[in-house]
Amino acid sequence: MKNRRDFLKNTGLITGSALCALPIIKGGPADFFINKSTKMVFRFRPYELQLKHVFTLASNSRKTTPVMLTEIEYDGIIGYGEASMPPYLGENYETAGNFLKQVDLSQFSNPFFMEDILAYVDKISPGNYAAKASVDIALHDLVGKLMNQPWFRIWGLNPQHTPNTSFTIGIDSPEVVKEKVLEASPYKILKVKLGRSTDKEMISTIRTVTNKPLCVDVNQGWKDKKEALDMIFWLKEQGVVFVEQPMPKEEKDNIAWLTMNSPLPIIADEAVQTVSDVNSVSGIYSGINIKLMKCGGLRAAHIMADIARARGMKVMIGCMTETSCAVSAAAQLSPLTDWADLDGNLLISNDIFDGVKIVDGKVTLPDRAGIGITKIK
Repeated sequence: MKNRRDFLKNTGLITGSALCALPIIKGGPADFFINKSTKMVFRFRPYELQLKHVFTLASNSRKTTPVMLTEIEYDGIIGYGEASMPPYLGENYETAGNFLKQVDLSQFSNPFFMEDILAYVDKISPGNYAAKASVDIALHDLVGKLMNQPWFRIWGLNPQHTPNTSFTIGIDSPEVVKEKVLEASPYKILKVKLGRSTDKEMISTIRTVTNKPLCVDVNQGWKDKKEALDMIFWLKEQGVVFVEQPMPKEEKDNIAWLTMNSPLPIIADEAVQTVSDVNSVSGIYSGINIKLMKCGGLRAAHIMADIARARGMKVMIGCMTETSCAVSAAAQLSPLTDWADLDGNLLISNDIFDGVKIVDGKVTLPDRAGIGITKIK
């Protein structure tokens, strides 16, 4: 018994005399102390992210991104979450608000029963993956805080194994592109948005400023597979390491042909949303880009990474334009991945959280409980 109490004390699972007074829930994770009389309280509110630069993709441009910020409070401890809703996801304040109004967590007395809680959230209505992710992230943050452990440690992941993150350069004029590249000097790999008639100009402009490795995201912008293959061979000569979503996701046969003949890995982004999509893109793409907003949160993202690995596919963890809340949550999984594109919080001017850091280009996880964030505003 003494050894068990010493272990709990040393790992932070006993946090004070008040906690010791709570009843133990038998059969729960490691017999954690849970107050049966306490209910979870769920809250949400809209927030608008302001981008530092106009963000231009193959199909659209924007200066803001709507998000929904969520909180789950239990026994005075708050877990934070976020739903980022760029236009292509098809979610917005109205759809997210209508979904989140239906979330009633007061029916659950034990936040550690995460499978039950997240299964309930998933069944409220189909789709709404960003809104679901906001609940999932907040629940993970809460439970990690109750355990007084970060999620990378709960999952048994080594924080030293995190990859470098890319920094995104959106489509723009040569002058602005050069400015963005110079701003990205701390990063060791750049992610370049392509998919328009200026693709070669974009890459050539960047090469006048830096010789850093590049990856490119076409956002389904190329329409002809042979022209796409020619471009990929040219991109390889320019120091590009992989190509993300080169053609429309519906063109599976053309993309499979492109992957088979390409000198660079072809990564699925728009073509893979959630867990059910991973097996269907195996053999068509070289790997997948997992984003919490597409799949519904950390629970689904972890499953997707495991399936992809079992299929021999590369794994990338990405993000939308987000605060440090959602980016730090995704970063907890980064030791599992080959590549990271976790710069969404760096593209905005009104972050309200402090979390994951990029040190010498590398994803660096804070040793904080939960998803690793503190609220700063």
